[in-house]
Order: sequence, then structure tokens, then C-alpha cells
Amino acid sequence: MKPARSFASDNNAGIHPQVLKAIAEANYGHSIGYGDDEYTQSAVRKFKQHFGSDTEVFIVFNGTAANCLSLKALTDSYHAVICSETAHIYTDECGAPERFTGCKLIPIPTRDGKLTVELVGHAYHGIGDQHHVQPPVISITHATETGTVYKPAEIKALARFAHERGMFLHMDGARIATAAASLGQTLRQATRDLGVDVLSFGGTKNGAMGAEAVLFFDKALSTNLLYLRKQGMQLASKMRFISAQFNALFTDDLWLQNAQHANRMARLLQKYVSAIPQVKLVYRVEANGVFAKVPRQAIAKLKRRYFFYVWNEQQSIVRWMCSFDTKEQDVKQFAKFVAETVKG
Repeated sequence: MKPARSFASDNNAGIHPQVLKAIAEANYGHSIGYGDDEYTQSAVRKFKQHFGSDTEVFIVFNGTAANCLSLKALTDSYHAVICSETAHIYTDECGAPERFTGCKLIPIPTRDGKLTVELVGHAYHGIGDQHHVQPPVISITHATETGTVYKPAEIKALARFAHERGMFLHMDGARIATAAASLGQTLRQATRDLGVDVLSFGGTKNGAMGAEAVLFFDKALSTNLLYLRKQGMQLASKMRFISAQFNALFTDDLWLQNAQHANRMARLLQKYVSAIPQVKLVYRVEANGVFAKVPRQAIAKLKRRYFFYVWNEQQSIVRWMCSFDTKEQDVKQFAKFVAETVKG
């Protein structure tokens, strides 16, 4: 029998019981639709408590939508967005950002999923030339798709580079909770205080059923978001059921507890698989993901029992993700199975 929990994705995890309870409690009676309800008003207040009273909050269904709407608000069709070549907006959103914004994405090769000022500088050219797309946005992912996290100084440097050139810094924060927890920062310290202009805030990977939001730290940038959200088919009629999830995550720092646990399980998995001679870790384990190079012939055998993704087929690199509901016993059993399989 296959184990109840896999290491494929934190998207595959269930819903945290407190989040599920909050959804059920929001199901009592009738409530005004399209975000004019008390649950959404409460969620917005909680966002403002974390990020600042002048934060503009727009709740949406999923992370792709949060990214697309964020970038649409900052760009025109002749613009470009500079991002890592591993960025979700470039590799896993089926061209949605380009279709929705009309912009070109400029992917930059990176060593560990993180952009640097030097790397961005190479892509920043053709400014004012009518023959070239103009790049007003740098988009970073925190935690990155390779499981690493940006140091505060690294984000500050990118923000400084952007702002000195009249550009904006967007953050894909699908896993911002695990990044902040890894660094011991508050959500604001990990984003706004470092110079981020617009944040795609993720709740789904942190124990929600499906809850994302777009946060603007400059109201002037969000002028058209009410209309773009509707046009982008992201205005939920029964928004209270999304908002209730944020209320649960922000109550008693559940978001932080979930993130810390997921990170702790990843470090435990790192410890166990590091002791297996045939397994080699390829990126630093800084959030809730473990990336490892394993013998090619072992991958199919491992996947017969545990579902996970192959990150780089040519290099035989796999990705193992931990979640808020990953148990220590899950990690031990999985690592034991990996050890037995690669030796065989």
C-alpha cells in the first residue's frame, strides 16, 4: 500500500483542521458576496496588521492569478519582466503571464534560483530604444523554486537596483511563509521592509484549501486592480470562504507554526538522506524542499511507492517537498525506503 502522505508537493497536502473549521463556520447563514462580507473585512484587517495599515489587499483564487494580476498592474504590452529561468511564472504557468499582460518574460539562468543585481544588470538594456521591450519589473520568488531563500540584503539590493531605475520589485510569495520562518522574520520584514512593491501572497501551500492574495504597498499601483481582478475572472462571488482561510492562518500565528513545521521536516529529511552515499543534495535546504541527485535506475522504483517530481531528468535530480502535515515517521520511512532502493 502507498503511504498516506507523499513528498511531491505542499499542494498535495490536506487542509489544516483549523482552516477547515473556519470554512465550516463561514457557512452559517447568508453573507454579502464579492468581498463585501465580514469575513473578508476581517481578513483584510489581519493583512494590514501584518504588512501595514496602508496595504491594499485583493483576494484571489490561485497563485497563477496572483502573479498575473500583480504583473498586469505594473506593465503595459511593450514591457518585459526580468525573472529567474526557474521562476514559476516562466516554467509552470503555461504562458499565462505573457498572455494576460502582453509582456515578454526575460528568464535569467541562476545558480540556485536566486537573482542578483549582477545577473539582472545583464538583462537591463535597450532602455528607450523603440526596437526593444522595456523592463519595468523584476520578479523574484521567495522561497525560490529550488528551495533556497533570499537573504534580506539580497532583496534590498535588487529593490535598490529597481527603484533607482524607476522599476518595480514583484515577489512571488507562494511560499513566503516558509521563507520568513526560515529567516526568523515577520511577513513584513521579509517583504515590504526590504523594498518589495507588490507581493503575490500564498496561503494554499501553507495549509489552506485555496487562498491567495495580491498585496500592494503603494496604493497608486493598485488603481485598476478592482477591474483587472474581475476581468481576470478572479472575483469570487462567495469570497468569504477564501477569506475565512486567511483568518484562520493569521489567528495565533498558525501560518508560522505550519511553515516552521514544514521546514523542520525538510531539515530532518536532509539529515537522513545525506547519510545515504548514493544520494547527493544539489541545493541548500533552507525552506521546505529537498533537491537530490539519485541513481537514475532508482527513480522509477521509488515512484512506484511514493509520488514526487523529477526536477531535472537529464541530471537525475528529484524534488522532495515537506508540508504542514508531514510527520517525522513519514520522513523516517521515506528515507529508509530511499536508502534500500538506491542500494538495490
